[in-house]
Amino acid sequence: MLGKILLIYLIFVNVVAFAMYGIDKRKAIKDQWRIPEKTLLLAALIGGAVGAFAGMQIFHHKTKHWKFILGVPACMILHIALGVLYWWYFLL
Repeated sequence: MLGKILLIYLIFVNVVAFAMYGIDKRKAIKDQWRIPEKTLLLAALIGGAVGAFAGMQIFHHKTKHWKFILGVPACMILHIALGVLYWWYFLL
């Protein structure tokens, strides 16, 4: 049960993170109000790192900012480690 809820959460947060990067890129092009960098990084930290990374690559957004070049993959590594620990602790 917990695994299904976690999976639904991760899918949702990754779709939202991906969309945020696309929206922010479009707003950057149009010179409009932007999504704060802290918010984009927070989306990656709370579970949306895969969506954030995909958004960075597909929309070519924030790919020259060190905070994102290092931060988003670091979040992915953290999430993978937590996933392995979860799997090892609860499913073995």
